[in-house]
Amino acid sequence: MTIATVRGVRDILPEESPAWRLLEESARQIFTAYGYREIRTPIFERTELFARAVGATSDIVEKEMYTFADRGGESISLRPEGTAAVVRAFIENNLHRSLPWAVYYMGPMFRYERPQKGRYRQFHQMGCELFGAPGPLADAEMMAMVLRLLRQLRIDDSLTLEINSLGCKQCRAPYREQLLTFLQGQQAHLCANCRDRLQRNPLRILDCKNEECRAIARQAPMMKDHLCAGCADHFEGLQGLLGGMALPYTVNPLMVRGLDYYNRTAFEVTTTALGAQNAVAAGGRYDGLVAEMGGQTVPAIGFAMGMERLALLLEGKQAESSRRQGYYLLTVGEAATEQGVLLAEQWRNAGLAVQMDWLGGSMKAQLRRADRAAALQVLILGEQELAEQTVLLKNMQDGEQRRLAWDQLVATSGLLP
Repeated sequence: MTIATVRGVRDILPEESPAWRLLEESARQIFTAYGYREIRTPIFERTELFARAVGATSDIVEKEMYTFADRGGESISLRPEGTAAVVRAFIENNLHRSLPWAVYYMGPMFRYERPQKGRYRQFHQMGCELFGAPGPLADAEMMAMVLRLLRQLRIDDSLTLEINSLGCKQCRAPYREQLLTFLQGQQAHLCANCRDRLQRNPLRILDCKNEECRAIARQAPMMKDHLCAGCADHFEGLQGLLGGMALPYTVNPLMVRGLDYYNRTAFEVTTTALGAQNAVAAGGRYDGLVAEMGGQTVPAIGFAMGMERLALLLEGKQAESSRRQGYYLLTVGEAATEQGVLLAEQWRNAGLAVQMDWLGGSMKAQLRRADRAAALQVLILGEQELAEQTVLLKNMQDGEQRRLAWDQLVATSGLLP
């Protein structure tokens, strides 16, 4: 019997890897340009970290985390999101002395969810966290950075930036009471999940995807109408900055985000190209989280992007030249193969990417394998080339061929993009 993957996880095959590599390289370039540096946190942490940071009553902690006892009896969980571990690292390493502190991360996360297109139980996120910047400038610049990355990837044609303000502790408490009073009057019409949320986290009802609950939410009091002066000024300042940068956006008063630590600014970038799972980037402010986790009071904002969904959007968007790369060496005859091994090593020593054809056979068969390997240039070495100490260079995009001396190949490697 063969052993299949666990439900909800998948292999990323070599044919898909170029899109993932493009995502990672583009993100590193953009994030670095904005002053962010990479952090790598453990894949598992103490369960308490996520219960305190994400919220003990959140769906993630209650229903979706992969939690187990290690051999020492300690409760351990695979990370379901990236922010909690970054906050833990910030506190543990006393990085409040180095403000502002800006980092980005990439890697796998784990949630026990119902698998569907673009959503898996092991999924990948990349994101940024910025500590020490309290004003709306940090919010606007972070959104600009996200949109710049999506433009560079050429997947911004179906995207919308949505923003909202969730207020702060001072203005959210009285608003919560008004919302709770309204929702209690509609309790009989709420779905079972929202009735369960009613007392524990009524704001999450505004984000329910059930159509009847959504209709009720549209009639509910809105946080934007109950902001304190400080939160209202912050949100107005954000909108002014986005307008000044000519970044189109929509105010979505029903967006509350799924994690309990958010305050003030919340934002999402959504797409019309992926069906129900429409968010490709999401984040917001969490000014109180560092203090709640045992650190000092430090303002912070962050976001995360689902890499599976971005990879789906990239399908068919990559140019042929970005998919094809490197050289593929075909040899005809035993003598050519023996010489080809030596030449391939010389060219690799000079910095070229050269793949040998390992199986040999007819020229037609080797060309098919070169095409499957997504080579940009094919090098053909046969009897004539051996005698002349040349190699036939064939471009796999346009079929153009030219003959080069062995020592000329490195000098003409600019043929590769």
